Amino acid sequence: MEPKIDFLQCLESDMAFKILTCLDDSADLIRTSAVSHYWQNFVISNGLNKQLCLKRFPQLASITHDPPNADVAYAALFQSLTKFPQSYCIADPVSASSTDNYPEESILNTLDPRVKILHRNSYWSSTGSDDEEKPETLIYNLTSNFCVISEIYLHPFQALFQLDFPIYSSKYVRFKMGHPKSWNELDRDFMESQECADDKFVWTYTSEMFPMAQENRLQRFKLPEPVICMGGFLQVELLGRVQKQAADGKYYICVAHVQAIGRQLSPAFCVEICGPSKRVSLTYDGEEFEVMMQRVSSGASGSLSTSLLPVQPPRQLAWGNLQDFLHMVQAPQDGVEFEWVDDDDVDGDDEIDPAFLI
Repeated sequence: MEPKIDFLQCLESDMAFKILTCLDDSADLIRTSAVSHYWQNFVISNGLNKQLCLKRFPQLASITHDPPNADVAYAALFQSLTKFPQSYCIADPVSASSTDNYPEESILNTLDPRVKILHRNSYWSSTGSDDEEKPETLIYNLTSNFCVISEIYLHPFQALFQLDFPIYSSKYVRFKMGHPKSWNELDRDFMESQECADDKFVWTYTSEMFPMAQENRLQRFKLPEPVICMGGFLQVELLGRVQKQAADGKYYICVAHVQAIGRQLSPAFCVEICGPSKRVSLTYDGEEFEVMMQRVSSGASGSLSTSLLPVQPPRQLAWGNLQDFLHMVQAPQDGVEFEWVDDDDVDGDDEIDPAFLI
């Protein structure tokens, strides 16, 4: 056999690190880890999969405690964040800053636009105000305390039962994501008590302000980059009022439907936020991840219903490389073998092919 040389071992570690951090997909790092024992150890010891996740999703920098076998966890996390199918991410309403007529005009009405109340479309309505700049907020619990949100949809309400069919939109909308200050403070029903829960949360992400059209249609607000929500709560901030009600001359904001689109990461991944220091721990369940991976690859994970939002179904995914990586690092004793370059065969006296020195 011709003598072989592992060019990575011939480079300074800083140069090798710089080269491998140019890879922008964990699948490439998985293939890299399968080249040789040395390459695998280099990827793991330098936490390259975590570095890749942090580069794409800076919000992950707030994680203070990594799970065991962190490199495998972050490799799986990157695939989940970028390849899991999109889904609806709002689970339940938490509170509205005000409600005009409860429960007929509750925030609960914004979850399903198909629901009818008194033979007309359901909606949430704020109380009236003489101040056209008075904001309103709607808070929702997401389907997972660890998910990535890419876009949010809002549908302003048009009152077809009023003269001139007014549309009660806001001027602008802004979105915040975060976690509760204390879970104990969320043990009561804020909707029933008509309380605003804004001060019960720590908002770790705040979007730009998006203009809202005073039109009776579902309006899409795409975030500049997908945002990881660690904590599982979304606030919709409605800024400015444009429509007066003829009956009392006050400004109102009314919303027919709210929905967030993103990727759910639970139950394979979860974050725990606890203690006065707000320590954030990432947990990873490899078995659950493989179950979710198999469902996605088989197409059994389902798709978004076009009856609610105009979105495309998820594409089919190939997971073989990631599964091989999981077997390679987690369970090398199960008989799975890779054609690694044997580190002992590397001849340090051989010249390096200039093609490798990029």
